[in-house]
Amino acid sequence: MHAIRIDRNVPLSAEPHVGHNRYHPDIDPVLEVGEGEDVVIETRDAIDGQFSPSSTVADFEHLDANLVHPLTGPIYVKGAEPGDALEIEFLDIEPQPTAFSAIIPGLGFLRDIMTDPFLVHWKISDGWATSEQIPGVRIPGAPFMGISAVAPSAEKLTEWADREARLLEKGGMVFPPDPAGAVPGGACGMVGLRTLPPRENGGNFDVKQLTKGVKLILPVFTPGALFSTGDAHFAQGDGEVSVTAVEMGATLVVRFKVHKGLAASRKFTAPVFSHDSYTANPKDTLPQRILGVMGMPITDDGENDGENLTLACRNAVRNMMALLEERGFSREQAYVICSVAVDLKVSNVVDVPNYVVSALLPEAIFDGD
Repeated sequence: MHAIRIDRNVPLSAEPHVGHNRYHPDIDPVLEVGEGEDVVIETRDAIDGQFSPSSTVADFEHLDANLVHPLTGPIYVKGAEPGDALEIEFLDIEPQPTAFSAIIPGLGFLRDIMTDPFLVHWKISDGWATSEQIPGVRIPGAPFMGISAVAPSAEKLTEWADREARLLEKGGMVFPPDPAGAVPGGACGMVGLRTLPPRENGGNFDVKQLTKGVKLILPVFTPGALFSTGDAHFAQGDGEVSVTAVEMGATLVVRFKVHKGLAASRKFTAPVFSHDSYTANPKDTLPQRILGVMGMPITDDGENDGENLTLACRNAVRNMMALLEERGFSREQAYVICSVAVDLKVSNVVDVPNYVVSALLPEAIFDGD
């Protein structure tokens, strides 16, 4: 069996031969494999080990966002050519024993109102995550990879960088290319795309249904596809509102299949995924007991902002946080619980002017051992 092994005790910069933290078509592959061959891949956590189990909020001062996300790869898949589609089957995803969640000022869905740093350390054991920072809560595991991607072509690299630059000029939230902390450096660091946003090549989509057994299909833009992965999550709510899930390193096993010409023949360019069974324990994906609250596009002063789905999402999260605060959790604890365990569901986008987003909390997270 092929394998990419890493040393999680050192940062990616100490092992640049096994990974990267920018997207660029000229990054050399770590491994070359054929269709149907199993590959073991070890990954670092999303912030390249900058938090340890002994870290505190004081360490936020030294957090280097340029080191996000250390990916393992790329892997060259024989036979994959531009216009094809690469199928990645996730055969197994094994978590590391510790993880973290955080509120990082300046990031997250409610970054304008959740401005104080907060750090949660999780212990992972027997399929659950527990933390001294949020006592009385245990999060059921459903490990998945937050990032899975192929390399962009040179043309797509320029196209996507240009459109993000235009958005930045309009005041959008964009992290442009930055050579500081880039692995590899040189030209790849100067113009390589950051890993925070997902794009047509895959990336940081944080879709929690991409668990063991899923088949993910990505369009191929370069010879060999050049697949990379990282940013493993032990668990996450649909939304990941604080900008972190239960963040961990992982060891996974994948298998590749090439679908000749599939991407070129489709009317869209977007990742596709399928699963032949439950994506997680049915008791967790469809819990017996839930607490739900709705959000609508109504401003704090009572005005309609018709068909504003983002505002409906914000109100659903804020309302769930208020319910959790009624149970004795702090505002910060409530926000992290929403990020790791609460699912945001679009309930309707037709009942104008007030679309509805529901926030669903599984009550079992409070049941204890």
